[in-house]
Amino acid sequence: MIPADISDRFSKLGVCVIIPTYNNASSIEQVVTDVLQYTQQVIVVNDGSTDATPGVLKRFPSITVIGYSPNKGKGFALRIAFKKAIELGYQYAITLDSDGQHFAKDLPLFLEKLEQEGPALIMGSRNMETADNVPGKSSFGHKFSNFWYQVETGIDCPDTQTGYRLYPLAPISKMRLFTRKYELEIEVIVRLAWAGVKVTWVPITVYYPPKEERVTHFRPFKDFSRISVLNTLLVLITFLYIKPRDFFRRFTKKNWKQQLKQLILNPNESAMTKANSIAFGGFMGIIPLWGFQLLIGIPLAHFMKLNKALFILAANISIPPMIPLIVFLSYKMGKPWMGSRAVDISFTKQLTLKHIGQNLEQYLYGSLTLAVLAALLFWLMTLLILKLAKKNKPLLANSNHE
Repeated sequence: MIPADISDRFSKLGVCVIIPTYNNASSIEQVVTDVLQYTQQVIVVNDGSTDATPGVLKRFPSITVIGYSPNKGKGFALRIAFKKAIELGYQYAITLDSDGQHFAKDLPLFLEKLEQEGPALIMGSRNMETADNVPGKSSFGHKFSNFWYQVETGIDCPDTQTGYRLYPLAPISKMRLFTRKYELEIEVIVRLAWAGVKVTWVPITVYYPPKEERVTHFRPFKDFSRISVLNTLLVLITFLYIKPRDFFRRFTKKNWKQQLKQLILNPNESAMTKANSIAFGGFMGIIPLWGFQLLIGIPLAHFMKLNKALFILAANISIPPMIPLIVFLSYKMGKPWMGSRAVDISFTKQLTLKHIGQNLEQYLYGSLTLAVLAALLFWLMTLLILKLAKKNKPLLANSNHE
């Protein structure tokens, strides 16, 4: 029995349902019929179907149908649908597939989550472990996509490949989307997370028909290749821009001192993790990888489960005013390694690119030596500071109590 207020809640919340379809004449009628039991706010995009789909959609005069030819891909269909939904004044859009694998009975779950959480991207988390007939490529793609999404956003989402989602349309209206195929679904959820949109999920059921009955337009080689290229670009943007941006944004707020204190004294991380993070940051900031320290270092810090914010803070030892001093000290540190071939460089007269290029070997040896020594110094200093802070904390607490 469908609750009588569901349709009203769709209207009150400004939620529509988007169904992109391509050559799914055998299933689209039932999918639309089921959705209409919950809401009349339905947009179907006929993405250049060459079967009986256009005729089937004519049986539903109450829905909004967008059609064009030839087929341009799911991503393009979603872009057209988002634009139409925004024009019609909707605030949110729930997307579901037209092949029958999603169930309209799960629509209220998205409304309930939206009412609980407020504006958010809500992902429908499929029961991949218990569902029957799950294709091998879907299982692999599921894990592949979840991993890269966490790298790119820091969010451990259980199902990033689901097509059953609730999108907030306001932030999407400000985006210039670039992709047109299946990879658009990745582009949108990553960029929404980058924009600060909350990401959450609800459990949904899913149906995979037997292999002989299955209809899919996913092209494993081409589409996985396109997705891989997109993830490569997103990872580069993440580590070159998004991660540094988010880090420095934390300290542009009025409570930046409290933010820094919380970062350093975070009780959820051990002193050893903090010390290792700062030591690794100091090391990467000095080794001769100018311009690539963060690009290489942040993925390594993530892999080693270090505090990436502390790593970035320490790696900024190589800010422009410090570079001449670092290069000079590197030459001094490299001198013992060169023996009779060692050269002396003056901090004021000979610290030029030409002179450095002529004596590059000494600089490389010295910079690695300096990086190791700096890392050890940072590590020891961090442990000492944290140990002192831990001792003083009870005293401060007692003093405040008195």
